[in-house]
Amino acid sequence: MSEYNYEEAQESLNYLAPYINEVPEIAIVSGSGLGDIADSIANKIIIDVKNVPNWPISTAPGHSGKIILGQISGENIIMLQGRVHYYEGYSMKAVTFPTRVLGMMGVKILIATNASGAINKSFKPGEIIAVRDHINFMGANPLMGADEPRWNSRFPDMSNAYYPGFIEILENFGLRTGVYAAFMGPSFETPAEVKMAGILGADLAGMSTIPEVLAANAMDMKICVLSCVANMAAGIEHDKILTEAEVLTQMKKSASKLADIIIRLIEKL
Repeated sequence: MSEYNYEEAQESLNYLAPYINEVPEIAIVSGSGLGDIADSIANKIIIDVKNVPNWPISTAPGHSGKIILGQISGENIIMLQGRVHYYEGYSMKAVTFPTRVLGMMGVKILIATNASGAINKSFKPGEIIAVRDHINFMGANPLMGADEPRWNSRFPDMSNAYYPGFIEILENFGLRTGVYAAFMGPSFETPAEVKMAGILGADLAGMSTIPEVLAANAMDMKICVLSCVANMAAGIEHDKILTEAEVLTQMKKSASKLADIIIRLIEKL
């Protein structure tokens, strides 16, 4: 059984190395139903994660489990088409294992996407929000456990985990910003939990991303998170039942808009 440690990450990296002509400085991690961003990648090399040693396999809908190397706007990128989640039963070490491999590869910028429910009543389904901060309600942290100085210092600062320079660019694009709260899942949040998160300052609720942000920040990557509002969070619209199908449908509608934002952001970089 995999321990998702440094040595196993090195094995994964050794497998991927022959596919990499130039180390990509930019990585994109796509969330539920948002894998269509891959259509914007030129000169694609596609790797099935099932063939990569030690790589955790996603069981979530809308996560195809592919690694794609190529270029966007002339920049070398690597895209993880899908992620694994804590709610799938994976450990936090497993959830952040791909991020660790990216950091060891030499990736400097992580652009992550996700689907979310809006707590902020001014946000609307289909809107893309630039995450400026987060609240971790998942009850765990991937940096827990034995110290691994080859990956990061034990107590990384989180003051600017979401790189301010990216936030400024995205605001200039017309995007609004918000605070993302991650719950463990897989059940949607209760109306009371949503109300609590709103009181504490959260604008969005979801079930992913924060573990990767914690690991990437610890490895000194510059991070950008784009959250696609799939629906209003539980209790915001009274008697509205939340469904997985609704999330995937809305994400499919938002995929082209999100791809355009990511392309424009990479051009600015």
